Amino acid sequence: MEPSELRRAVEAGRTTAAKLGLQADDAIVVHNSDRVALRLIPCDVLARVAPSGHLADSEFEVEVARRLADVDAPVAELDPRAEPRAYVRGAFAVSLWTYYEPMGSEIAPADYADVFLRHHSALRRIDLEAPHVTDRIAVALREVTDRERSPELPDSDRELLSGTLSGLSATISTGEARDQLLHGEPHPGNLLNTRRGPLFVDLATCCRGPVEFDLAHAPEEVGKHYAGADHGLIHRCRALNWAMFSAWRWRRDDHMPDRDRWRVEGLNRVRAALDRCGLS
Repeated sequence: MEPSELRRAVEAGRTTAAKLGLQADDAIVVHNSDRVALRLIPCDVLARVAPSGHLADSEFEVEVARRLADVDAPVAELDPRAEPRAYVRGAFAVSLWTYYEPMGSEIAPADYADVFLRHHSALRRIDLEAPHVTDRIAVALREVTDRERSPELPDSDRELLSGTLSGLSATISTGEARDQLLHGEPHPGNLLNTRRGPLFVDLATCCRGPVEFDLAHAPEEVGKHYAGADHGLIHRCRALNWAMFSAWRWRRDDHMPDRDRWRVEGLNRVRAALDRCGLS
């Protein structure tokens, strides 16, 4: 968020907590992108604040978290002192979560795979309507094919991204018997190492598809410890993930910090991933 919007988002988070009797004298910005995560002090709540246009996503994330808590999934939990819902405060949607003090040590690949196995098992035990992975790919493809949405994307790179998104989407949409609920974006930044053990956060990306789509977000060594994984499919999904990432960076209204660098890096990662699949 831009500084002026960030200030309003911080105030929305603090006010929401205060209205519920939670003392929020100060707020530390933990993460700032299209939505922000704030550590509220001294109540020690993590407030996730998004523009009100993302209210449906915030409500969906809360519902995912609530259901997964019931089956003891390895996920961050909502703050028990607040009603489990998304609160509308001015131009923002606010949800309140338990704050977990991060541990400094890196999560080993075998432990990463183990938490994946437990999370996927928990996801199979809940009943939830969620989009398919291919629906998300279609949204990214629309950004690439519409020149008004991505006016600065060079033609050759537009062809690379559209071909990758459309071609590889077809290869992962034919195995519906293996589809299940997924985290959706379980990259290392969305897996916290806490005193309770590794916990997944950012649950609004929950979708349906093969587990290899989730595994493709993790470091490469992780998939080798996940029993039954299709490693060829992981490589194809990794190319898809980078193609979607790149599609978002070329959007006219994308505000990711250091966007120009990530535009170049994303395309390089797509090419490298396609090389790995033998599809360059």
